[in-house]
Amino acid sequence: MEASRIDGRYRLLAKALVRLHHSRRVKWAIGVGSFAIVIVLVLLAARHFATTSWPLSTGHPALLVAVGLLLVLAQWLKAYGWGRLFTKEERPKPLALAAANGGAALTGVALPGRFDDAMRIAVVRRYKPCPTGVRVLCLSLVMLGLIDSVALAPLALAAAVSGDAGNAVRAALAVVAVAGLAAAAVIVALPRVVASRHCLRFRLGRWLTPRTTSLRRASQACGLVLACWVARAGAVFLLLGALGIGYSLPLALVFLCAGAAAAALPIGPGGAATQVGAGAAALIASGVGASQALNFAVSIATLGVLTGTVVLVFAVLLQSTRALMPTRPATRTGLTRAQLQTELSMVARLSPALARKGPPPS
Repeated sequence: MEASRIDGRYRLLAKALVRLHHSRRVKWAIGVGSFAIVIVLVLLAARHFATTSWPLSTGHPALLVAVGLLLVLAQWLKAYGWGRLFTKEERPKPLALAAANGGAALTGVALPGRFDDAMRIAVVRRYKPCPTGVRVLCLSLVMLGLIDSVALAPLALAAAVSGDAGNAVRAALAVVAVAGLAAAAVIVALPRVVASRHCLRFRLGRWLTPRTTSLRRASQACGLVLACWVARAGAVFLLLGALGIGYSLPLALVFLCAGAAAAALPIGPGGAATQVGAGAAALIASGVGASQALNFAVSIATLGVLTGTVVLVFAVLLQSTRALMPTRPATRTGLTRAQLQTELSMVARLSPALARKGPPPS
């Protein structure tokens, strides 16, 4: 008797949630609330950078534009790489994934680490149509963290063997490279482990089996994410020269791997403040002055937030424009003679007399 009462309450709660989900007022409230959150995050980011120095004012404008374009390219490459981790039926649009990465970059300025992953999930879920659920998005983020570790491994190894890195920095880069190898082993072994008979006995194993990233799709994602990190390394290389530190590829790789060291974990990296501090510390350990290192770290973080905001705003505006445009019913005007012949051949099966008249004269 008690169990039936609890079951009835759960059913009433489920029906209420379904009604709220289909309510137009609730949708408008969620939309307005999401827009307000974005505005608040933008204001917090503006306040954060207003209280700090603005070292970008001393950089060369052409180089700064090139750095911004490379960072935007990195956003899109990361989005396409993330998309390869979904099945074809549950894959979100690349623009939704790029907007999620942009929102995560904006969130990392004002909120602590790991909130960026929550922002990614929220943005992808709000970008309609969304063919995937929260559990699949969480699984894809875990796989994306592993792919990040694999893609960072060759960059960390190249930075470790360079002559510009100190012993402490080389040891940290070696840890990142080893973590990448371990992540690659996990990616290779995961499909076989999930497909085993032991895992298929459990509900989680049966759910993971069709959603586990195959080696082919993992290789494609790894290539795209590696291209993303190479684009970011190019942006860091150009910005080093633009701010007077000097063009140095080893320094760019050291800064990049130090800032993304948290990507060795199975989840995404921490907040922007952690990456700025780690990157600045790596530059200082490599012989760069403390003031120059801190200004450079703040500059690359600023450009990353700005480019991420641009991608997010572009995606929101495009989604809003599509939602506001009325859907027009398909018209049958302007058909060519070939299309009319095809339609008449279909009508002939039902009415042979009508088909004998033929298409109207053009």
